[in-house]
Amino acid sequence: MNNDTSCLRRPASNRKRRNQTRAPSPSVAEPRRPLLLAVLIFVLAARACPGVQRISLLGSILTAKMIPKDVDVLVTIDAAMDLTRLARSGRRLMGRAQTINLGADIFLADTTGRYLGRICHYRECHPRVLCHAQHCGLRDHLNDDLHIVTLSQELIASPPVELWPKVIRRLSVPADVEEALLKRR
Repeated sequence: MNNDTSCLRRPASNRKRRNQTRAPSPSVAEPRRPLLLAVLIFVLAARACPGVQRISLLGSILTAKMIPKDVDVLVTIDAAMDLTRLARSGRRLMGRAQTINLGADIFLADTTGRYLGRICHYRECHPRVLCHAQHCGLRDHLNDDLHIVTLSQELIASPPVELWPKVIRRLSVPADVEEALLKRR
């Protein structure tokens, strides 16, 4: 019997499934409004955290895309700040997005423009198989998965929309973003 499996092929349906891009599948018909409301709640909480210097909005939520897969927020912080309160607010934003089958990322940069990583989605830090942080536990609530995700210095220096402490638009934004986040200030 020949043990050469190089001639075996997977069924076409498996190949198709593997090569398909996964579109977001929210549990609500119009997910933009709940995502924007979740961002507003996050901004109100995060701006009260000592050490937070700036909060910005990035990504597909700033386009006319009806179903963004997530919401991306960039928070500029004092490098040595305690992340506990900010992480709690970030996990709440992630949880609100997850309730409609979407996601949220809270990216962190310091005041010198250096990308630090993301807020960890785990409340307590201890080794996990799914943790991709390079230095898990070195700094509480920081997921420094720089080998997976990083932001350019240009994006950190000039994000598309700054929400706090001052509203700054570097591009035209959809009407729902304007109404939900920028006019309320």
